[in-house]
Amino acid sequence: MKIERFEEIEAWKEARALTSDLYGLVSSTGLGKDFALRDQMQAAAVSIMANIAEGFDGRSNQEFIRFLGYAFRSATELQSHLYVALDRQYVSQERFNALYERAAAIKKLLNGFIRYLRTVKR
Repeated sequence: MKIERFEEIEAWKEARALTSDLYGLVSSTGLGKDFALRDQMQAAAVSIMANIAEGFDGRSNQEFIRFLGYAFRSATELQSHLYVALDRQYVSQERFNALYERAAAIKKLLNGFIRYLRTVKR
């Protein structure tokens, strides 16, 4: 099945859900008042989605892979910021685990997609 729109990409769908969860966390905890951390976390989450979408419209698989790499690193950045949120007690251990694992799952999807793109012509 050929992907016609970036919205069909599983990693993008999951990144969208993660971003929604993160915005929910911000609005329901003290994280919303920690402007620097909040902004960094939201930017990293949005960056995952944006880089997948931007790479989709690239001219080659190699260019798409480069943007998927940026998305992967943004997911890692978000995971790191989650530790700060945990240490500042903006997030419970349970919620930290859920968000962290969601980011990890996105990274696995991205790795699989990158492996696939390396094997097909575009």
